[in-house]
Amino acid sequence: MHLLFATSIVPDGALASGYEIANAAIIDALRRAGVRVTVIGFIWPGKAPSDPQNTIVLDAVEVRTESASPLQKLAWVGKAVLSGLTFSSVKLRVVADAQVRDAIERAGPFDGYVLNSVQFAGAFEKVLADRPFVFVAHNVEHRSAEENAAAAGSALQRWMFRREARLLKVMEERLCGAARFVFTVAEEDRAALGVASDRRSAVLPLVTRAQAPTSRAKRHIDCDAALIGTWTWQPNRIGLEWFLTKVVPHLKPDFRIRIAGIVPSGISSPHPGVSFVGRVPDAQAFVRGAAVIPLISTAGSGVQLKTIETFELGLPSVATSRSLRGIGYRPDNCVVTDDPIAFAAALQAAAAHVRDVDGSAFHRRQIKALDVAIGLGLEKLGAVRQEAAA
Repeated sequence: MHLLFATSIVPDGALASGYEIANAAIIDALRRAGVRVTVIGFIWPGKAPSDPQNTIVLDAVEVRTESASPLQKLAWVGKAVLSGLTFSSVKLRVVADAQVRDAIERAGPFDGYVLNSVQFAGAFEKVLADRPFVFVAHNVEHRSAEENAAAAGSALQRWMFRREARLLKVMEERLCGAARFVFTVAEEDRAALGVASDRRSAVLPLVTRAQAPTSRAKRHIDCDAALIGTWTWQPNRIGLEWFLTKVVPHLKPDFRIRIAGIVPSGISSPHPGVSFVGRVPDAQAFVRGAAVIPLISTAGSGVQLKTIETFELGLPSVATSRSLRGIGYRPDNCVVTDDPIAFAAALQAAAAHVRDVDGSAFHRRQIKALDVAIGLGLEKLGAVRQEAAA
């Protein structure tokens, strides 16, 4: 079976975000199942695809809102309103439908698409309607947009997010209805998307690395807690603001917290132990230098890749219940609480008595379940192929 994996940003090997880590895990699982996978989409400026022989690059695009100029943001808003597309999809409309269609033809004969999230599918929906497809819903995007609207700091932002939520809801319903099968990354997302039946969908348990982590030497602890993330993404920002305003004030003054990643303006903390360290060269080394990992999601849908990575590495953690969505197994060195005072107390207790566990069993369990779920979707596409050949 030959499938086109249609995605907004093609893999470049960097795995710089949770979205890119999830994509790598899904593509690897498809290939383990014997599928020939050709990836089609855009690439970050200055980057090259990690698998050029099996990748079709449409163009280089910069779609990150936080780095765009005010004029570019205004152009995106105007184009979205005029076209009726979502803000996230209109950013990809830098090539015409005909160019995408020609690129697809160059891929040669194929059996169907894997439509990876709504951004690319929404930008080129008519072009992608010529073959059966499975749909990968990384999040319930309209729910995330609704939460973003509720947390927005200005009337313009609230309007934009509400518009996005309205359009995304219709698009998700249309994609889920037309798909031969739907993959989500969290169990609760199946019902939220209206595909809770096992005949219609399955959950993809994800991993952050191809191989299970091997046992490592004793860690060198250089801070009490470490957080790393794409804080400019609104659901992540909401979690960080909750942590800094609700949890951190209950921590002792000498509790050391390092926060890596680009932090948007307006985010700060008066706590003397909080340090914003920006980009770090080795994300895994950074988190391994902390006594405990706070898992602080309070908004959004889908799965938290930072939770999966923490469990794979066997690191102690304190998690909100929202941080565990999409994960069926919790190691015994993870404390779960949504109460800020209890969260702070659990962090201090974990940092005082560091206890790692073996994360390889968690990784193996995830891989096995991922392969089973992928097989269910491929069976649906395989049945379509057999019907067409008959």
